[in-house]
Amino acid sequence: MHVDTDRQPLVLIWELTQACDLACDHCRADAVPDRHPEELTTGEAKAMLDDAREFGEGQLVVFSGGDPLKRDDLIELVEYGTDIGLSVTLTPSGTASLTRDRIEALANAGLRRMALSIDGASPETHDSFRGEDGSYADTIEAARTAAEFDIPLQINSTVCQRTVSNLPGLREVVRDLGAVLWSVFFLVPVGRGKALSPVSPDRSEAIMEWLQDVADEEPFGVKTTEAPHYRRVGIQQREDEDGEATGSRGRSMGITAGDGFAFVSHTGELFPSGFLPMSAGNVREESVVELYRNADLFEGLRDPDALTGKCGACPYRAVCGGSRSRAFATTGDPLASDPLCPFVPEEYDGPLPADSNAD
Repeated sequence: MHVDTDRQPLVLIWELTQACDLACDHCRADAVPDRHPEELTTGEAKAMLDDAREFGEGQLVVFSGGDPLKRDDLIELVEYGTDIGLSVTLTPSGTASLTRDRIEALANAGLRRMALSIDGASPETHDSFRGEDGSYADTIEAARTAAEFDIPLQINSTVCQRTVSNLPGLREVVRDLGAVLWSVFFLVPVGRGKALSPVSPDRSEAIMEWLQDVADEEPFGVKTTEAPHYRRVGIQQREDEDGEATGSRGRSMGITAGDGFAFVSHTGELFPSGFLPMSAGNVREESVVELYRNADLFEGLRDPDALTGKCGACPYRAVCGGSRSRAFATTGDPLASDPLCPFVPEEYDGPLPADSNAD
């Protein structure tokens, strides 16, 4: 299905809360145990979901956090979103609060998919990264329980220097759990993630090539988060004999911050991404639809010709575009080059982004 991302995001994330019992090393939100007093109320949340329904039938809305289970109205909001025609998915934290009863209630409320984070292929590697003993066991149990209630499963995994060696083992875990999708997130240095080291651009390229093979060989799908040059690598592997890139800006190629993707914070600010904290406005005051379609920030991010540096000169900019979040986190400019991508266009002779803090 083609979606005009000038008019509608493929994915709308809503951060219900920043409260969470975990202390993950990479946490974007610097999550804390207690809820913020200025979170959207149940009524405000339903009004925002009503607005989001104007994007169209089946609009995908991901309930995220922190840990969404920290909100007592979670089940009510999942059911409400489903009843008005949204496709509601959830990214809960892997803790003991994700009980069998709650998973059953989420299934009965119409939840379309559950995304669980696994960053190590063993309890030791996962729990040390997540900052909580028992998180791996709780997550695996929740994944198996979700399958019992026919909730499709997505696994999210973080890539940085500390976790990259876990990827082959994680591949097996994803397969064994029967997940439908593996979402591989490449670290953006925000929140607590500033203390972690990313992989180098060259190593990221090798990982992209490996992930292309994984996608070809496994029954589950593979996507990257904050690493859109995965699409460029795939195109290059399939280029025709004339060396011309196949593919176009078709939405099968994926999305980037502000272009097919939007993020509502726990206090209602609309960001292009949770990793790009520039606000276009607040959904308490303006419709999320109007903000997404008409805010200058979002319109600028949807124009691949507005990119600067080597991303702006790249022949793949319309299908990749680089991570706007990482560009902002490292340079303060969301239109600058993505320092994780090693590709340099043949005719580009300008400055290259700094490869800081990488292996």
